[in-house]
Amino acid sequence: MLDRRELEALKVKLVYCQQATVVQGHAFTTGTIKRRSFERVLPNTLVEYSKKDGIGCDMPEANAKAQGKFVADEHLDEHGTAFNLKDRGLVVISSCGHAGIVNTVQQAIEASGVSKVHAVLGGFHLFPAPDDYLVRTVNELKALNPDVVIPLHCSGPGFVTAMRELLGDRLVTSTTGTEFQFGA
Repeated sequence: MLDRRELEALKVKLVYCQQATVVQGHAFTTGTIKRRSFERVLPNTLVEYSKKDGIGCDMPEANAKAQGKFVADEHLDEHGTAFNLKDRGLVVISSCGHAGIVNTVQQAIEASGVSKVHAVLGGFHLFPAPDDYLVRTVNELKALNPDVVIPLHCSGPGFVTAMRELLGDRLVTSTTGTEFQFGA
């Protein structure tokens, strides 16, 4: 668990980024990802929106709605990370994609003002998704026209199959330890 007291003792500076924020002069976080597409958070975990003894998630408005009870985790605080590669477009990285990979890419486009998408990679949290949902996700990604899509860890074999069938020329698969280099 994340214990903020331990972080404070180590003098780790926490930066909360509700809005898109430039990181180290070149990367940027999407900020809070708007839920604007068909995507929904697929079944996962429960969360209690409170903080006790320095541990937990302190989101008073979410806790008020949950009335102090454990509720489905909507991953309201999930962000994506992106880079704008000169002459290539955005590289959008999803952590686990609970907010939806399409929503994440759309948020990166909105935050940056760059409409060209070079690469989409990361976990897409589609392992539990039914086939029709996977096909719709691939079709929505196709409309965003990325050069490559690199599904990682929690994306699931069904997503890889749907990508192969509908957008196979842009699918890049990987295994643990694979390194990707993007740049001029």
